[in-house]
Amino acid sequence: MFVTGLLLGADSAPQHGAPWQLRSYDGGTVLGAALDGARECGFDQLVVTLGSASEQIHDRIDLDGVRVVESPHADTGSASIVPALDAVDRRADGIVVLLGDQPGVTSAAVWSLVAEVRTPIGVCRYDDGDSHPCWFGRELFGELRGLRSDADLWNPIHEGTHPVTKVDAIGNIPPRAGAGLPYQEADRRRPLAGGPVLVDNLPLDPHSLPVVPRPRHRRRTTT
Repeated sequence: MFVTGLLLGADSAPQHGAPWQLRSYDGGTVLGAALDGARECGFDQLVVTLGSASEQIHDRIDLDGVRVVESPHADTGSASIVPALDAVDRRADGIVVLLGDQPGVTSAAVWSLVAEVRTPIGVCRYDDGDSHPCWFGRELFGELRGLRSDADLWNPIHEGTHPVTKVDAIGNIPPRAGAGLPYQEADRRRPLAGGPVLVDNLPLDPHSLPVVPRPRHRRRTTT
């Protein structure tokens, strides 16, 4: 199987000061740490989307070996996923989507997802909810090209039009930079691919708002 990793890092929210991608994290930057984690996954191809902060990111972060897709309009809500699909290798069976502001995602979560998904869509199921990484098979690419924003990525997951495989991941949802919240609450407040970063350092407390744990009955479920 040929797998492309797609790291979303385009939304820079310039009105909030320094780009969140370059905020400090673990001796480096938020996006740099997320990119390092994506490299550790050993994808057959790795694509990253960048927006209006692209020049600054190129100056500060090593992008060697990564296919960069420029999406300068992501700051206004446009979907960076759409132009990124044009860069996906024709051999790819699907894409694993990760967030540039969620550096805590592990390669174990990624490859458990890839190994166990049996449907066009796959989602990681953590102790406290569903989150990235997500899998989208090539048969979904046409539908993804119709997304108006990166936040709409969850529409085909929630609408029930396609079967979804939920694969267990160890622990709680990795916190997103500056949000300190599981993705569900963070996404109600800001776009999926980024948004204002409120603090300079992680890790943050992923339980600053209450969440309801989801019971686990088996390793893989398909809806």
